[in-house]
Amino acid sequence: MPPPEQMYCAQQIKIPPDLPDILKQFTKSAIRTQPPDILAWSSAYFTALSNGDNLPVKKRLEASVSGLTPGLLDMVLMQFHGYEVVETKVLKKKWAEMGLPTEELKNILTLGRFNDTVDMMHFIAVGSSHLCEGNITEAMKVACKVLTKDPDGGANGIPFETFKKLYGFLAGIRGENAKSRVESVLEYLKEQASRQDGMVMPRNFINQQCPKLS
Repeated sequence: MPPPEQMYCAQQIKIPPDLPDILKQFTKSAIRTQPPDILAWSSAYFTALSNGDNLPVKKRLEASVSGLTPGLLDMVLMQFHGYEVVETKVLKKKWAEMGLPTEELKNILTLGRFNDTVDMMHFIAVGSSHLCEGNITEAMKVACKVLTKDPDGGANGIPFETFKKLYGFLAGIRGENAKSRVESVLEYLKEQASRQDGMVMPRNFINQQCPKLS
């Protein structure tokens, strides 16, 4: 027969003083992040918390959708904060640990023609394009939203040189071979950026005066 269940009184149960706040922050993070795989993400969350690493948490709540989102893309970027280039196998491992959709990562890596290493700015560009089904203009809007340091509701500005790197890479891999088009876009935006502390905002490249991005 199994031993009788042991009973405890309230005085015998000691709750660690930090536990309520840890669980509160975890719950808030899970609700904000809406991870596709809650168990895998939870493991990644507490591992990062234990190691003092960047937590795999979205900056803001997004509309509930299945699969990758701009917020999750930003979350991935924050896991590699300070790294311009990472090994593909390391990115795959981190992606899996956070419970993100494997097939979507495969599609991004294929589209970006990444091999053993991944340039994280190029990864954000291709990930944004993936979210926008190849529409370069919409992809650049997403990239600006992911990379901007502006507060929520701001202009979503990014440095001109960052825009140039992202747009040039996307135009190249998507077969936008009209070199004159890319040059015209960058010439126009460089002029705009010179009046905006070197920053480019989505309103600049969706302006009717700006040459079409694609």
